[in-house]
Amino acid sequence: MASYSVPPNSPLRYSTLALCVVVLLLSLFTMIGFGRGFLWFLGSGALVALGVYDLLQPHHAVLRNYPILGHLRFALEFIRPEIRQYFIESDTEAQPFSRAQRTVVYQRAKGEPDARPLGTQLDVGAEGYEWINHSLHTTSIDSHDFRIWIGGSPDAPSPSAQACTQPYSASVFNISAMSFGALSGQAVLALNQGAKTGGFAHDTGEGSISSYHRVHGGDLIWEIGSGYFGCRNDDGSFSAERFAAQAREPQVKMVEIKLSQGAKPGHGGVLPAAKVTPEIAAARGVPVGVACVSPASHSAFSTPVELMRFIGRLRELSGGKPTGFKLCIGHPWEWFAMVKAMLATGITPDFIVVDGAEGGTGAAPVEFSDHVGTPMQEGLRLVHNTLVGTGLRQRIKIGCAGKVITAFDIARALALGADWCNCGRGFMMALGCIQAQTCHTGRCPTGVTTQDAQRQKALVVGDKAPRVAQFHANTLHALKELLQAAGLSHPDQLTPHHIVRRIDDAEVRQLSSLMPTVAEGAILNDLARLPNVFRLYWPIASADSFAPQEPREGEVVADLRGTPPAGRGNNAPASAWEVARQLRPPATPAAAPKSAVQPSQADAPAAAPESATEVPPGWSGSDKADGPPAAGGG
Repeated sequence: MASYSVPPNSPLRYSTLALCVVVLLLSLFTMIGFGRGFLWFLGSGALVALGVYDLLQPHHAVLRNYPILGHLRFALEFIRPEIRQYFIESDTEAQPFSRAQRTVVYQRAKGEPDARPLGTQLDVGAEGYEWINHSLHTTSIDSHDFRIWIGGSPDAPSPSAQACTQPYSASVFNISAMSFGALSGQAVLALNQGAKTGGFAHDTGEGSISSYHRVHGGDLIWEIGSGYFGCRNDDGSFSAERFAAQAREPQVKMVEIKLSQGAKPGHGGVLPAAKVTPEIAAARGVPVGVACVSPASHSAFSTPVELMRFIGRLRELSGGKPTGFKLCIGHPWEWFAMVKAMLATGITPDFIVVDGAEGGTGAAPVEFSDHVGTPMQEGLRLVHNTLVGTGLRQRIKIGCAGKVITAFDIARALALGADWCNCGRGFMMALGCIQAQTCHTGRCPTGVTTQDAQRQKALVVGDKAPRVAQFHANTLHALKELLQAAGLSHPDQLTPHHIVRRIDDAEVRQLSSLMPTVAEGAILNDLARLPNVFRLYWPIASADSFAPQEPREGEVVADLRGTPPAGRGNNAPASAWEVARQLRPPATPAAAPKSAVQPSQADAPAAAPESATEVPPGWSGSDKADGPPAAGGG
């Protein structure tokens, strides 16, 4: 049976325009004959003019075929996210955060009750459902102000070469890296005042320290990206003098080198010239109205050893403040190469922040958001296990970030090996963010992520700053109650044994049985018994290069493939030797990399940056990259 369809040349698609023409003529008649209908005449005339324009414009085929009416399609598309968010999605559907998650942030930020009646809305029988086991012998904890020392402690200085001399007592829940420029000035003011009130840290993001960060004096973690904003020479290279001038300010508590981020790992960034306002230019140390470029990689170092020496140099220039780096895990051999550089130089970072590929506050190409980088769970566990397996874990604190919203999110991350958690989007919601997902457009409806002066006025600092502090305090209070129920007295007692995950309808497992665990020193002493990620990639990692190398004889592990399952082949590499051969293509002459900081400088000869490998005078033992660790180092 043939289905009916409108003929391709049917005039029905022009019916809306025709109706407007009819109304225009009738209103003209009534206006001339009876003196009425002027508003109808104006309205229909405007629509007819729009319809004629639609027929003549070349850009939108929909409008040419459906004049006037086609605009309804664009209007519905424009408000689709809001329609879906408010009327269609369920309370537990995360896009990227569920209504339930957003609601609990709003309630805790406002100090409202967050209890829920009638039990959980989650499907406890669904695969992936997780919970924390409780104890029949509960504890009582005096305060929810859980803190950790980073960079050693007053009683136990860091054993790293060029050690930290100003350790920082940090909260286990802090504001993640979000730059001024990505956030509005009003948002930065509110976040920093909230951090000051609540006694926790505020990460500046790679956009450096703006005037808005300084007003209230809240503790800062200064993030140094590949653009070296706030500590750069005119050619974009690192400036030791400018870095030292800011890093020694009392408000700066820690220094963080940004190697990569979860939103777009391995990708640089550009702030268009039109958005480089005088305020942003002053904070970043760049010219006003010139595109501001963050290269995909750093120019101050090119090898893992140089990275460690750069860390030591920044620690010295800052006056001994805790110095570390942030990364989203990519190639495992590159991470292992950094650890080998720690062992070779004796220089260890005071902390490492593991950013998950779950994304962040910055906009990113969809391929990077969806398919680049390691999620936080796997990245965090790999970093923790590697440091344990090389005997470095006690020297280095681990932070993490990646969709941390609730106290259970914090507990789960700490159980997997983190010492503290950072939160970005949660604190944005505490400021009033409604997840409109217009952060990169400048049209944020709540004034959180815009530089538009009028839109920013919607964010009242005096109202939002207390909400930032309350969200932090109420979340940690909930964490305290979780710990008490589990029979613990501090977050550092959480282990993978405390968290349980449903595997299928009939099986649940503790994370300790799902996540790999490495014994102290096992990577250095018993590599053959470890998971394949260590057996295959640790031998090909080198402290002298981020590229995979031929493994040393003593690090090579025998055939790892074993017996394949019945009826299946096994094409896995047999050994680290084979992995190295597969990963290292035939050598070809490589052109010298260009480090363009500004588009106008792209063809200009790059000025020679300050040596990242320069060892400060009197720094004994730390310059022996191929020798044994310095005394007390690791």
